[in-house]
Amino acid sequence: MMGRLQEEKVFKDPVHRYVHVRDTLIWNLINAREFQRLRRIRQLGTSYVTFHGAEHSRFNHSLGVYEIMRRILSNFSRRSNFVITEEERLLCLSAALLHDIGHGPFSHSFEKVFHTDHEEWTQRILTGNTQVNAVLRRVSDDFPEKVAQMIGKTYPNKLLVSLISSQIDADRMDYLLRDSYYTGTSYGSFDLERVLRVLKPYEDKVVIKHTGMHAVEDYIAARYQMYWQVYFHRVTRSAEVILRNIFARVRYLHESGYSFVHNPKRFMPLFSGTMTIEEYIALDEATVLYYMSEWSEEADEVLRDLCHRFMDRRLFKYVEHDENADNPQEMQELKNLFAAIGIDPDYYLGVDSPSDLPYDVYRSGEEGERTPIYLLMPDGDLKELSRCSVIVEAISGKRRYDHKLYFPLDFLEDGTRDQAIVQEIKRRLCI
Repeated sequence: MMGRLQEEKVFKDPVHRYVHVRDTLIWNLINAREFQRLRRIRQLGTSYVTFHGAEHSRFNHSLGVYEIMRRILSNFSRRSNFVITEEERLLCLSAALLHDIGHGPFSHSFEKVFHTDHEEWTQRILTGNTQVNAVLRRVSDDFPEKVAQMIGKTYPNKLLVSLISSQIDADRMDYLLRDSYYTGTSYGSFDLERVLRVLKPYEDKVVIKHTGMHAVEDYIAARYQMYWQVYFHRVTRSAEVILRNIFARVRYLHESGYSFVHNPKRFMPLFSGTMTIEEYIALDEATVLYYMSEWSEEADEVLRDLCHRFMDRRLFKYVEHDENADNPQEMQELKNLFAAIGIDPDYYLGVDSPSDLPYDVYRSGEEGERTPIYLLMPDGDLKELSRCSVIVEAISGKRRYDHKLYFPLDFLEDGTRDQAIVQEIKRRLCI
């Protein structure tokens, strides 16, 4: 078992003030190349085009999750009903630190086009031929697999798993506070100190002392507000639509035999489905932005324009649109009108429909069922949160959608296209 550092390492942090590292294992994991790569992956993807302060990385978020986990375990250790081995303590800290290590550049946009899964890559990095794996194996040969199980929610100790993945966990608590701080908003604020004080281990789950209900209400409300005011912001989503279309166009051109002036060799393993861990680790957002700069000079007009749009922040406009409620034939007619004036609807007409479920109650047997948050009452009984909180009850189990249709208004107004068709498009878009 790896021991402690001779001297505690401390990271200055704008959210937690300090991140404390006392274990040699954690210090070595932080210095592994796969973890250092997270400095070059933004936490909020394209949100920086909307909130100019949102330049923070998955590196500092991961340190924050680790710090919250460290504090939770420290609090729990003072309770007689909580018993944890030294290996499981290190397991929890390692899982908290490494939970995002498999994210690619501009995570979700990248995943949708290239059909990658950051959770799958996390498992591969943890168990493959990597520096992180080598560090974890110094604890024991099966330790990397145990960390992978913790992050993948298959580790047998459900209480420990819930600390990193549940409806109130170290990951969510950090990203709400951190993302709120860096976007300059107050939507994600809640009383972390109070929540950590009322968090209690109870059999195979973590519960909330009943006196802490209002602090948890604030936490649930903060999550709700952050999703609709920050994560699903219409400008951010416009940038994501353009980014996805850039990746999709590059893939299409490659499969069509197009001869790139600047060959996207870093993307070739993605096209062929042969990407190795080493090749994946070499992909970060700096690499993608470099290629985007080069593609902005390509002969292909669509790729060139999309890259300029993303880099110069010439984003798409939007209108409200629910493709489930609208007539599919009307959408096809709109696409035909775009094509008729030389605007490719595959890349310049996009529907984006994010959704969120702020809090859910347990419904046995349902796909993706979620363990609810329980309050520990004075008599020792447990009560599900929404049964005690009118605020949480109001949003419990209610999935909200936000459908928007994105398009380049500047193309419609540049005066070079058939005005009769342009006016018909505007009429249909209600602009």
